[in-house]
Amino acid sequence: MAEIRPFNGMRYTEKAGEINALVCPPYDIISDEQRAEYIEKNPYNIIRLELPKGGDERYKEAGDILESWLSDGIVKQDDKPGIYVYEMEFTANGSKNKLKGFVSLVKLEEFSKGVVLPHEETLSKAKADRFNLMSETYCNFSQIYSLYMDEDGSVYGLVDGCSQGVPDMCVTDGDGTIHRMWRVTDESIIAKLEKAFEDKKLYIADGHHRYETALNFNKHLMEQGKANELSGYISMMLVNMENSGLVVFPTHRIVHGLESFDADKLIEACKPYFVIAQAPSEERMRAALNTLYFEGKKAFAMYAGCGKCYVMTLKDNNAVKQFLPEMSDAYCGLDVSVLHNLVLERIFGIDKENMANQKNLTYTRSLEEALEAVDIYDADCAFILNPTKVSEIRDVALAGEKMPQKSTYFYPKLITGLVMNKFAERG
Repeated sequence: MAEIRPFNGMRYTEKAGEINALVCPPYDIISDEQRAEYIEKNPYNIIRLELPKGGDERYKEAGDILESWLSDGIVKQDDKPGIYVYEMEFTANGSKNKLKGFVSLVKLEEFSKGVVLPHEETLSKAKADRFNLMSETYCNFSQIYSLYMDEDGSVYGLVDGCSQGVPDMCVTDGDGTIHRMWRVTDESIIAKLEKAFEDKKLYIADGHHRYETALNFNKHLMEQGKANELSGYISMMLVNMENSGLVVFPTHRIVHGLESFDADKLIEACKPYFVIAQAPSEERMRAALNTLYFEGKKAFAMYAGCGKCYVMTLKDNNAVKQFLPEMSDAYCGLDVSVLHNLVLERIFGIDKENMANQKNLTYTRSLEEALEAVDIYDADCAFILNPTKVSEIRDVALAGEKMPQKSTYFYPKLITGLVMNKFAERG
């Protein structure tokens, strides 16, 4: 099954400056203004490599910058291979949480082998961008975030035991999340972890684009005769699926630009499938969705503007299966599958291509942004979803299927810049 191994992590040296000014959130949630702010604080911020800007030469420039930083001692590879225990301490939904896993290399496997399993569709544009960056830097600047089953807690016990002292690195990000990392080089512990993963599958939580890009790039290197021992691996953060600190936020849908939209007609069209109740306020809407979530009901809400909130609960859990008999029960039972199939596609006519191109559909993690899109920016309506359960993500992946795009948002996001994987020299 999954093959993991230690690696000589590339990390910032003291010469680069304070680590808090060197790291950044994932590249795909950073605006141009935020990027400029990171660089202004410290010109060695990892964002210059992870998110290069400019014309056609921007990827080459990123490669040049990395080479100069290595030459000048701004970053340096550790002299001994190890794994890197990574803990995040954060607040979510009003509660304090801790999430701990470890970073190692993982052998790249085609999804068809059933070792590394995706759960979400991807976009081609993002994969092309990451491929071009990898072609010039030969580096994983950020980790794929993956989950594994650890029912008896034995792997977590090993990981937790390695991280009781003072961390080698510690930063606090703009959201107040504390990121701690411990370097572990004990060969006996690493050997136990390698052995433990021989019978495990990995479920990608975040980083599908980068994983698929790494697969394609390794094939490219093999075709060019440039592959090496490390190019067939990728850097991953591995977290046990039973971890109490796992938090998944929903991603809401904003519908806009329809030729005609009538909330009353939509509600009538939905009545054969849903029990529909108007909520008197946003707070009552959220409370109703929360109750239905813990009752295991398939439900979401529709916001039509001017405070009009409608909670929609599926009448028949087999409704989607009737239209998609070839799909698994796990896929058909997802709230997002219910919304996409029964409402967006069948009633609005927003097909998968339309969704991928975001012609009439956009996404947001922010409930406030979803409501404002309707009230202020003239979107037609917004659909407010409950979070996808981790067990649902696992079951869809095990069925060999992928959820619609933007089905999950694991929180908090891994920070970029604590440890990186330089797997080959530029050439």
